[in-house]
Amino acid sequence: MIKLYFIAVLLFVCACTYNQAQTAQLNASEPQEMPVESDYDSSRFLQVLPRQIESLKNYIKSKGSVYSNRKAILIDMKIPSNYYRLFVVDLKTNKVISKGLCAHGSGSEIAGTDSLQFSNIPNSYMTSLGLYKIGSSYQGSFGKSYKLAGLEKSNDKAAARAIVLHRYSCVPDEEQYYPICNSLGCAMLSENYFEELIPIIDNEPKPMIMKIYY
Repeated sequence: MIKLYFIAVLLFVCACTYNQAQTAQLNASEPQEMPVESDYDSSRFLQVLPRQIESLKNYIKSKGSVYSNRKAILIDMKIPSNYYRLFVVDLKTNKVISKGLCAHGSGSEIAGTDSLQFSNIPNSYMTSLGLYKIGSSYQGSFGKSYKLAGLEKSNDKAAARAIVLHRYSCVPDEEQYYPICNSLGCAMLSENYFEELIPIIDNEPKPMIMKIYY
């Protein structure tokens, strides 16, 4: 009787081991979540980056000592919103020192396409391209935010449109599989990344330039 009991226990243990091995094999064959991969041409960004940095330097130099010649912000709207497309660049080394997600205006989307459109028209809810001066900070609906002054005809109504640099909870910190939420035309960042930008902006002795391009 005892011998039969031990045989039964042995058979049970073997069966459990077999089932665990089968489960492990099935789990191994299931599709695993992969890191987010870019579906845009990253080589294009690397090609245009030096040109954009050089144009920033030339603009800043042409204005004398008005703007910071140490750091600036570039926002590449060709990059989909679910990927990093805001870049803080060191103008001394020509290197990207920080990057984050940035929302575009809801009006900039063209139904049925991946393309964007841009406008300076009030109530268009579109992003405006061009150079901006990052102005003084203030406490608004989204907490600390920065006023933006459009420096070109393509964005000179930024102040009238209340286009600012601010945070919002719907913007994630990390790259995503799907497009992120939209703004009403503002450059809108995640709460955590905005906190990362605050000391970069505030520690510059002169106003920084931000450029949005496509």
